[in-house]
Amino acid sequence: VAELWWIYSKPVPADGRELWTLFLQCSCITVVIGGLFYNWMFASLEYSWHLSIAMAVSFSLLLLLTLFVVHPARCVFSMIMPTLGTKQGRKLLFSTCIMIAVVNITPNIISNIKTILQVIKCICKNSSDSLLNSTALLETVSWEFGAAIQETIHSIYKPMNGHFRFSLLQNSSLIYEKMHLAGEKMSREFLSVEVLVKDSVRVANRLAAGFFMLYLCFESSWYLKNYLTDLRFDNFYITTQLERLAADRGASHLLVGSSKKLIRPTGWRLSWEELALCLVRAMLVTVALMLMLVLVAMEHFAFSVAHTAVTKAAQFSAVPVTLSITYKAEIGPVPFLFKIFRRPSEELLLGGFNKTYQHHLVFSSRRCGISIPAAPSRSVLLALGLLFCILYGSALLEPLPRRLCRGIAASFFPGRERRRALHLLGSLRSHGRRP
Repeated sequence: VAELWWIYSKPVPADGRELWTLFLQCSCITVVIGGLFYNWMFASLEYSWHLSIAMAVSFSLLLLLTLFVVHPARCVFSMIMPTLGTKQGRKLLFSTCIMIAVVNITPNIISNIKTILQVIKCICKNSSDSLLNSTALLETVSWEFGAAIQETIHSIYKPMNGHFRFSLLQNSSLIYEKMHLAGEKMSREFLSVEVLVKDSVRVANRLAAGFFMLYLCFESSWYLKNYLTDLRFDNFYITTQLERLAADRGASHLLVGSSKKLIRPTGWRLSWEELALCLVRAMLVTVALMLMLVLVAMEHFAFSVAHTAVTKAAQFSAVPVTLSITYKAEIGPVPFLFKIFRRPSEELLLGGFNKTYQHHLVFSSRRCGISIPAAPSRSVLLALGLLFCILYGSALLEPLPRRLCRGIAASFFPGRERRRALHLLGSLRSHGRRP
C-alpha cells in the first residue's frame, strides 16, 4: 500500500511499470467515482437515467485524463474526501437530508391529508344521500296519511286533498355533481401544490448540490495553494520530519517545551480552541436535527389522524330514525249533540291513522373511494438517522480531516514539507531565545 501511494503521489513516474501502475490506479478510482456520480445524479438529484449515464461517462473520462496527467490535480482530488468531513461536506449532507425529507416525507403528509379529506367527503356524501332518501320516506308518509284522511264514512265530510309533494329529490343529481366537482377541485389543488413543492425543492437541491461540489473542489485547491505559498499556514504539528530536524540541530527540548501549543497530526487530541469550535458546530447540527424532527413528527401526526379517521369512519353504524303518526278526529259540535241524546257517534268519526315508519341515516359506506393512509417509511428514517450521525461525527471531529489534508499535501510535496518544518523550527527557536 505504501508503494502504491508513493507511485500515486510522485510528480512523474520513474519507469514504465510505475506508469502502468499509476494508470491502473487512476482507472480504478475513475470507475468507482463514476458509478457513485451516476447514482448520485439518478437517485438523489432525480435526473433521467440517460442523462445521468452521459454525464457520468463524460465526467469519468475527464477525471481519468486529469488524474493521470496533472500531479497537483491528484493531490486536490485526494483531499476532497477528507474535506467532506469539514463544513462544506456537512452542507452537502444537509442538502441530501433535505432532498430525502422532501421527496419522501412531504408526499406522505399530503397523501394523509388527502385521505382525511376523502373521509370527510365520504361522510358528507353518504349523509346527504341518506337525508335525501329520508325525503322519499316523508313523501310516502304524506301520501299514505292523505289517503287515510280521504277515507271517511260520509263523503260530505271528505276534506280537500292534503297530499304533499317534495321536489328536493329532483335536485339530488345536482348536489352530487357539485360535491364531485368540489372534490376534484380540491384534489387538483393538492396535486398542484405537491408537484410545485417537489419541483422547487428538486431544482434548489440540484443547484445547491452542484454549488457545494464545486466548492469542495475549490476548498481543496485553496488549501493546497496556501500550503504551497504560506509557510505559516496550518503549520503547528509535531511531525516526524520536524522531530528529526530538531534532533539533528540539538533542539529537541523546544518540542517538549511547546507541547501545549503543538499537536501531533496523527493523534486524537484536540486543542481547547478546536474543541470549542466543534461544540458550536454540533449545536448547529442539533438545530437542523430539531427542524427535521418537527417534519418527521408532522408526518407521524398526519398518519395517525388519517388512520384514526379511516378506522372510525368504517365503524360508523347506521342511525335508526323512527317516524310515528297517530291521528284521530271528529267533526265539529255534532258529537256533542249525540252525547246529549245519548246516541253513539262512531259513524261520524273521521278515519283514524296510526302507523310507524323506519329509516336509517348512513354516514359512511364501503363504496367510498378512500385511499389507504401512507405510513412513515422506516428506511427513510434510518437513512436520515445515519446521515445525522455522520453530521455529528463530522462536526465533533472536523480537525482530524484537516490534519489528513495536511498529510496528503505533505506526501505529494515532500520538499515543501521540509521547508515548512524548517520554518516552524526556526520560529520555535526565536521564541525560545526571548527572555
